[in-house]
Amino acid sequence: MATSFHEFDLIQWIRAQCPNSKANLIGIGDDTAILQPPLNCELLFATDMLMEGTHFTFPSATPERAGRKALAVNLSDIAAMAGRPHSALISLALPKSKGPEFAKAVMQGIIDLANEFQVQLIGGDTNSWDGPLVINVAIIGIAPESKSIKRSGAMPGDWIFVTGELGGSLPAHHLTFTPRINEALILNQTVSLNSMIDLSDGLTSDLQHILRESNVGAILDATTIPISNRLSSDDSNQVRLKRALSDGEDFELLFTLSPEDGKQLLNQNPLSINLTQIGEISSRLTAILQHPDGSQTTLEDSGWKHEL
Repeated sequence: MATSFHEFDLIQWIRAQCPNSKANLIGIGDDTAILQPPLNCELLFATDMLMEGTHFTFPSATPERAGRKALAVNLSDIAAMAGRPHSALISLALPKSKGPEFAKAVMQGIIDLANEFQVQLIGGDTNSWDGPLVINVAIIGIAPESKSIKRSGAMPGDWIFVTGELGGSLPAHHLTFTPRINEALILNQTVSLNSMIDLSDGLTSDLQHILRESNVGAILDATTIPISNRLSSDDSNQVRLKRALSDGEDFELLFTLSPEDGKQLLNQNPLSINLTQIGEISSRLTAILQHPDGSQTTLEDSGWKHEL
């Protein structure tokens, strides 16, 4: 007769993989965790829910990669604020048909990435049902007081930069991307960032968040958009550009800063990945795409949106 395996067995297994950190007074094992944040720091909170069939599918994803992505997208939100990740709570709705090894594999993907970025797993919830896998992560980050970077600080004349390359994420990159935690910290230590966001829904969509919160506009140069080699070279330049603008799930950083600081980054990139200036913030309250022939068109918000 097979030995039964229930939620408390899973919790005990997780607890054995995640010993308490000195940064927390109590982690897994009580009704709530108790944190001890560093002095003179502000706390950053974010949460994301990922659902099988929307954010990942099996078998193109593995349970480990699904779990990894669930934590990675939350780490990307902390990176967008130039914070350091501190702790995370994980809630799982597990398919009854998959069994305990599947549950452990999902958690192993989360645990491995948590260890890589020194994130303490401090609790959460587990349930099982007849539906697909659902993973919710609530993450806590820290930043020195008044040093976190918001969407609302962009100013006319700012240069717009992006890390890495854009487009073609859906075949695999959206499951394996590296959250830009370290890059955001280096940038924030090197120059004065005015605004920043991570590119989860696509450049055209996420740029709009900065523009609305800062009450500004933008002009992007189509010739400078860093198009990923994940996109097929058989596609036309127009198709490749459109996908770089709107595919989403790149999880790169989009940020603005003064021209003086922008020149510093162009002269000496402090990162191990590409940095590209793609445009400029304007006082005109619209987003414009400037084409190679000098013509301009309104930049349509063509990124990903969940339909309700």
